[in-house]
Amino acid sequence: MRHDTCDRNCQACLDKLCTHGIPIFASLDYAQLERLALRVSHRTYARGEVMFSEGEKPRFAAIFNAGSAKASRLSPDGREQILYVFSEGDFVGEQHLLFDRAAGYTVEALEEVRACLLYKDDFLALLRESPDIGIRIIEDLGTRLERLERVARHMGVRALEGRIGAALLEFADKYGTPSPEGTLVRLPFSREGLASYIGIARETVSRKLGQLESDGVIRSEGNRAILSLDRSAREEVSE
Repeated sequence: MRHDTCDRNCQACLDKLCTHGIPIFASLDYAQLERLALRVSHRTYARGEVMFSEGEKPRFAAIFNAGSAKASRLSPDGREQILYVFSEGDFVGEQHLLFDRAAGYTVEALEEVRACLLYKDDFLALLRESPDIGIRIIEDLGTRLERLERVARHMGVRALEGRIGAALLEFADKYGTPSPEGTLVRLPFSREGLASYIGIARETVSRKLGQLESDGVIRSEGNRAILSLDRSAREEVSE
């Protein structure tokens, strides 16, 4: 993990990160963004490196400038449950800027991650200067809660095909790229990770993906790339 502190010449913090990437900072003017950039620390995490662990008390929030990471926790029987996948532009740990509480999940890099960290003391100073930031955080937390509720629904009464189809739709919207035959979706983790994300066994995921491929809904291209041939069909199996 590399750790660098921003200086006055760090224009990338102003142009790319703060003003364009993170909605909760949209209300800040240039002078405030400049002060924020001076307080930001830059870190690079290697694949598999943990940013913070379940049970720890992080005193920072992380903004993903490049790469992806997973948020996961252990179930009572010791199995990993993936809660969310963060990618470029996402923001994690805002609750640790406001509360001295243990993290309810572990965040681990799925690939090399470049992140910008804002520490609690610096953030509270900014919050006193710009109350609108608090409103933005409430909105962001509402969105995050909605996503977590979607995960809970996947683990509930939905048919297995529906849970897998809904996950493929989510990843197609977030990671998909157009192709002549449909949408090429590069899954952010392996099929074992996909199984953990939707809460079913890996063998079941492989079997159901094979069934969807036989039905012409998807076509696999490698372990992590899935070509989604028909969005209407995917929407049908997600119901």
